[in-house]
Amino acid sequence: MNVVTPPSELTPKDFTTDQEVRWCPGCGDYAILKSVRSTLAELGVQPHNTVFVSGIGCAARFPYYMETYGFHTIHGRAPAVATGLKIANPELDIWVISGDGDSLSIGGNHLLHVLRRNVDLQFLLFNNEIYGLTKGQYSPTSHPGTRSPSTPMGSVDRPVSAASFALGCGSRFVARSIDTLQKHMPTVLKRAHQHKGASFVEIFQNCIVYNDGTFNRFTDREVASDNQIDVVHGEPLIFGKERDKGLRVRPGSMELEVVTIGQNGISTDDILVHDETNRILATMLVAMDPPAFPVAIGVIYCDPADSYVDAVRAKTAPLGNTVGKSDINALLRKGHTWNIE
Repeated sequence: MNVVTPPSELTPKDFTTDQEVRWCPGCGDYAILKSVRSTLAELGVQPHNTVFVSGIGCAARFPYYMETYGFHTIHGRAPAVATGLKIANPELDIWVISGDGDSLSIGGNHLLHVLRRNVDLQFLLFNNEIYGLTKGQYSPTSHPGTRSPSTPMGSVDRPVSAASFALGCGSRFVARSIDTLQKHMPTVLKRAHQHKGASFVEIFQNCIVYNDGTFNRFTDREVASDNQIDVVHGEPLIFGKERDKGLRVRPGSMELEVVTIGQNGISTDDILVHDETNRILATMLVAMDPPAFPVAIGVIYCDPADSYVDAVRAKTAPLGNTVGKSDINALLRKGHTWNIE
């Protein structure tokens, strides 16, 4: 018998296991874990109906620390396992946890398909721009010049933009947050959970051991207000310590530019209003980076479409009970078989 806990009575402790959390002291994963637990409690999500699926890497330990069902799968294949789970039981609330190395290297193919198919789940990508668990090799998101055991003279690769990749795959929900933003992250996670379909959330996460401070250019308190912009649907794209900077489309072009309100005749009426259903705008927002532009966080794109699982279930529903009882032994021996003497 399933015991359902009233949402009003759930707390983060209801999602906390007896396992010792083992990440490096100061790792950003601790903050993400805290935020996810509190978010699930506020949402009233039932632990017995929730599944966390992970691949390989530091982030992949997540299922051990959540008092829910969980699968610690293999490198890059978490989206495939999660897809099978969702099709088998659409009532499950599935969260996929992955890192930039796990999901954008060997797992890139699987991430592509779970997003383009629009499987109804939440995909959280912890991006620290490094391979942490395997001792600091450069990853697909590492910036050129990154020195690591695998690139002692500095990486020459051009990095993958996780959010740009998600949009290119056809994701219908793309958002970002930062591990240290404990008020911001739950808001994004709640929106992701509310979305029907695949929700992709990139979380900038600091690896204090192998890539400490890689996001300081927009996360340090002294520069954060000028180098990050929290986008909100229906609100003007304004940022800055004095709230006097904004984004607009440069006249005569299809490019964004940063302008200062009150200078050169610029007023708030000239500032772009965020439209989270506009894929072209989303594509421009995720491409921004300091010092020329602020980094966009929040719900950057949200335009729901039919869920893959709903479509699959609709196709198979007419079969009903006509197929009969499955017999795996008979299935394995069906068709052409032979014996080797």
